Amino acid sequence: MVDLPCLGPKGWWGLTQTVEADGVDRGGDEMGISNRLGDVLGSAVESKLLREVKQHPEKVNHLAIIMDGNRRFAWSKALKTDLGHKMGKLKLEQVLDWVLELEIHYFTVYALSTENLNRPENELEGLFKLYVEGLKDIADDERIHENKVKVQIIGRRELLPESVNEAITYAEEKTSDYDNYTFTVCLAYGSREEMLGAIKSIAKDHSSGDLSLDSIDEAEVSRRLYTAEMPDPDLVIRTSGEERISNFLLWQMAYSELYFTDVYWPSFSKKELLKAIQTYQARKRRFGE
Repeated sequence: MVDLPCLGPKGWWGLTQTVEADGVDRGGDEMGISNRLGDVLGSAVESKLLREVKQHPEKVNHLAIIMDGNRRFAWSKALKTDLGHKMGKLKLEQVLDWVLELEIHYFTVYALSTENLNRPENELEGLFKLYVEGLKDIADDERIHENKVKVQIIGRRELLPESVNEAITYAEEKTSDYDNYTFTVCLAYGSREEMLGAIKSIAKDHSSGDLSLDSIDEAEVSRRLYTAEMPDPDLVIRTSGEERISNFLLWQMAYSELYFTDVYWPSFSKKELLKAIQTYQARKRRFGE
């Protein structure tokens, strides 16, 4: 276990920094000066990007991210898989800070698909422990309450352990009255299963005479999805270099802008997020026109 230095109310960057520092030869004072100069220049570029994104009239109201690459990040650095997942959890907490700074009111992340439940039992046990820890941390986090962030989890909860469901209930109940921001975590989620549930619900109501055939339209389907009270995503980001959407929000992202980046999720930076948003802002959304 690596000790994490604290930064602000939570210490997020420390784990990544400690691992990288342990694995890199700094090369003396000359290398240190070069690194510091690079940090200064990087910060200047990031500040410029942040200013441009915040001043642009086109805003991202709903951001969705497929957080991919925890395991490959760990393997690329000769680390254990569970450490990659821990670093991914810390990155999510950091990105949530950036989302609040940018005033993005809906933030949805793909944490665990129904297909992921077929992974090795020991890996899943480690993930479930992280979810319990993370949900409780989020529910008790001062920033969540200061910014009035509603936390919700969507997916097939019956497939998750009791401990995870208890943590879900804890997080949702503690934030249920908030409506400034909505943070949605997809756990044991599959979009095809979600749509199938909506179809069955519509068929049942039509069969019983409670729903006429003419009343079945896109809006009716949307009302029966997990995301019924949320707008569709404006921008969907996937990390790790994979360019597919992997059964994530298939109905909801019909007109979303997609952004793929090669970086693994634990390495995802604020600069990369700002570049994705800037790319979104430069595109003209046509909605089929």
